Amino acid sequence: MTLTLEPILLSAGINPAEVQVIRHAHVREHEGSGLLGIHADSSDEEILRYTSQQSAKTRVFPVDPPSIWIVFVREGGDRARFWSIVENRGEIANDGVLRKFDLVVSARMADLKNRLVIGWRSPRAWRLNGLTAATYPVKEIADARPVAFPGFDQLVLDHSQLQAVMREHRYASWRTALSSVMGVYLITDTSDGRQYIGKADGAENICQRWKAYATNGHGGNVELRGLEPTNFRFSLLRVFDPTTPLREIDTAESHFKLALGTRKHGLNRN
Repeated sequence: MTLTLEPILLSAGINPAEVQVIRHAHVREHEGSGLLGIHADSSDEEILRYTSQQSAKTRVFPVDPPSIWIVFVREGGDRARFWSIVENRGEIANDGVLRKFDLVVSARMADLKNRLVIGWRSPRAWRLNGLTAATYPVKEIADARPVAFPGFDQLVLDHSQLQAVMREHRYASWRTALSSVMGVYLITDTSDGRQYIGKADGAENICQRWKAYATNGHGGNVELRGLEPTNFRFSLLRVFDPTTPLREIDTAESHFKLALGTRKHGLNRN
């Protein structure tokens, strides 16, 4: 059975009947208006600007386009590689030659950006109704590009990001880095600002400790049970080499609990 675009859209909460799908080609000019087109090295900003400008003379583009546009870029033959989903917030200019729209890039399907390729069955069509495009076959979903580890001092993750780090191949280097250290970490409940300080020591490194939070939200901590993990934000306060004596890590944990007042005003009970 051939996988089509439809189940991917539905899984992202997108109704194919309520969108339009565009496939850009690499061209010198936009609809003969004299405006520059896009090329293989065009930036996201350039592609967004190009998408936001449509000919006022073509009958292909609807008078009242939908609020969601799914944008692909032609990739030779009948292939179209997914660029982004944009939200149309309305037409902002129309001089009879060119129409301009206020478009904002959506986070929906962002994990498939530059990875998803569909077969484009209508070689001469650059715009389709969503229901038509939904029947087009998926040709490829490439592996995600690796994401560079930002460094221990720059690491701030919400719970959904933590789950992705622990699960997805593109974060393999992050797991390697987090597996190489023990340390003291901070969990902030963003719903009320209360904080919890914990540690990973002994046989347990930061990656192993945080994997528990990614799995069940509370990591086995009584203080965090019953709280909503989607409100949690994770960061590192200090990291240690695995050979560090446990008493040194204990001392650092106690210092941060005192300094941040997490026993009296936060989520730590001891």
